[in-house]
Amino acid sequence: MSGFLGKLSPTKRVVAGNNDLPLFYPNQTSMERCPRDTPRVSATLAELLMNVEDARNDHRVLEMASPLTSSASSFNSWTSAPASSITSSPFVLSFTDLTYSVKIKKKFPPFCGNSSSNDSALNTKILLNGISGEAREGEMMAVLGASGSGKSTLIDALANRIAKDSLRGSITLNGEVLESSLQKVISAYVMQDDLLFPMLTVEETLMFSAEFRLPRSLSKKKKKARVQALIDQLGLRSAARTVIGDEGHRGVSGGERRRVSIGIDIIHDPIILFLDEPTSGLDSTSAYMVIKVLQRIAQSGSIVIMSIHQPSYRIMGLLDRLIFLSRGNTVFSGSPTYLPQFFSEFDHPIPENENKTEFALDLIRELENSPEGTKKLVEYHKEWRAKQQAAARYYNNGITLKEAITASISRGKLVSGATTNSTSSFKTYANPFWIEMIVIGKRSILNSMRQPELIGMRIGAVMVTGIILATMFTKLDNSPKGVQERLGFFAFAMSTTFYTCAEAIPVFLQERYIFMRETAYNAYRRSSYVLSQSIISIPSLIFLAACFAATTFFAVGLAGGASGFLFFFLTILASFWAGSSFVTFLSGVVSNVMLGFTVVVAILAYFLLFSGFFISRDRIPLYWIWFHYLSLVKYPYEGVLQNEFQDTTKCFVRGIQIFDNSPLGQFPNAMKLNLLKSMSGVLGINVTAETCVTTGIDILKQQGVTEISKWNCLWITVAWGFFFRVLFYFTLLIGSKNKRR
Repeated sequence: MSGFLGKLSPTKRVVAGNNDLPLFYPNQTSMERCPRDTPRVSATLAELLMNVEDARNDHRVLEMASPLTSSASSFNSWTSAPASSITSSPFVLSFTDLTYSVKIKKKFPPFCGNSSSNDSALNTKILLNGISGEAREGEMMAVLGASGSGKSTLIDALANRIAKDSLRGSITLNGEVLESSLQKVISAYVMQDDLLFPMLTVEETLMFSAEFRLPRSLSKKKKKARVQALIDQLGLRSAARTVIGDEGHRGVSGGERRRVSIGIDIIHDPIILFLDEPTSGLDSTSAYMVIKVLQRIAQSGSIVIMSIHQPSYRIMGLLDRLIFLSRGNTVFSGSPTYLPQFFSEFDHPIPENENKTEFALDLIRELENSPEGTKKLVEYHKEWRAKQQAAARYYNNGITLKEAITASISRGKLVSGATTNSTSSFKTYANPFWIEMIVIGKRSILNSMRQPELIGMRIGAVMVTGIILATMFTKLDNSPKGVQERLGFFAFAMSTTFYTCAEAIPVFLQERYIFMRETAYNAYRRSSYVLSQSIISIPSLIFLAACFAATTFFAVGLAGGASGFLFFFLTILASFWAGSSFVTFLSGVVSNVMLGFTVVVAILAYFLLFSGFFISRDRIPLYWIWFHYLSLVKYPYEGVLQNEFQDTTKCFVRGIQIFDNSPLGQFPNAMKLNLLKSMSGVLGINVTAETCVTTGIDILKQQGVTEISKWNCLWITVAWGFFFRVLFYFTLLIGSKNKRR
């Protein structure tokens, strides 16, 4: 097979198609279904891309936008190769006796009586019950049934989205057990919901997917050409420069968005493509276009398996295999052409002018509502399928799974970084981690730049807070009241830096399901995502810290000069870093924005309470002292206190000022001087009006700030930030398995 394919021009291995996808089928205006027994001779996207590159190198123009400018004779030879020279259906995905059940907890346990043996059965709901079938390369298999029949569950089971210990049965590819690691490389899964970045254009979305999925060995030029070819294949040329959009931004239509979702998962030309109700929520025309695209993908050498609720007559004409489910049981499996024969032999013939699918679904629904249910239909299907399997004779070409994948790659299918030079082993990820980090960072920055209002709001919040503090605590003096005001300023300033980081909660929550979809099939590493998000957050944190420090430091009249300002700035930056990391970690734990805000606000309030401002460390009860050391506000608060009060030559309480915070402060200065003379006589120390009574070191001792130096407070704050980033990574590692239990 590989020898023949090596000699055969890529453009000669494409079946005739219609005009919907001009790059692939430039000369036909309607798709003719291939005979069921005829091997499909088709080209992959990579093969056609090579042909485009060759044409460009030879200064020949291949018009992809209009089939009228294409030369018909140049494509007539695409199907001239003898079918016998090409391996028939090298990939066959088989599944046998798939069974999956979940435990249902009883809302109200029995009040009396002994539990019977049926209790366990009542607590168990069977979602799949002995499902068997197969899907072949070049064909589309659709799973049909009413809501709750088990369609999505079967797709999840085949796509390795159910834990192995929960799913019984076997899934094989070409007769070999399909390992989870290999399946992630050679397959893709399109979710029912369109999970896309709203502010990226269609072209940008597909280009970022190409940079994730395609290997570094493929040049930037070829990746762009591949994306352009895919845009034409998906019929998205007119919407290529349009943003995806969301509720607040107008973007592409629902059908176009669905095709983009499919495109990002087929950019690497997977061997197996799973889709969960790809036509859900679309009008009939858009749904037909989506299935038409999937047909082209199947005919380019892939297995396409999808769940679909109720296909139209036109869509039914495109499907190759069907599986009807009823409450987890198979009631029909096989080619759509067998539907009339099957139901006729079941004594429920399909009327001539009746839609076959609608008739079957209506009959199944009617039987489900009957006392006996679909038991007879399930049993009859088992007998009918046994007869069909006994009569069928499948051609077994005898090639192994490794050989089939090798042949597929040699034809040009780019399977997640696998190369034709080394087909015996397949890379888990297409690119090294540093490439992934660059792409993730570039995408995040571009998406953020398209939403300047979010950045502006955060800068505005920090600046407004800084201006309010600067005007409230303007030029504090070195009096006892000035000391108390400084303590209040530092406590509020440090806590504010953490509270303003709460806006990071929606960021990951909005990306959560996109992240889960992309990492489920090895688009990039979780570690790359964490590192990239950490690095790209630093410039904005530096800017915010500089704005806040410059606004408040000089206006308040803090001590230390240039070196003091530098430490104050670094402490604010470290606080932003620790707060951002903490909030990012929490966003990986909680799944709801409102719940996330509630948790963040509550915990930050506890951090402030135990920071040492409201009650000094020496007076915190022993059973709460552990929370004092866990407080994120404690370390930056103590650091800026030391930065302000570390000067031993600076005095904050002199002579008569010792009476300021007592009722004696209201007496005249002359009386205060007399009191000082009396105190001097008793103490044996001469205390005058200018005698320094309290220095900055004394204030630090009063606040219990004696254990850790200011630089250690800074490094501990920074370390907290790294610690929460590591926790965020493990949260993603554990929480993004995206598998049913």
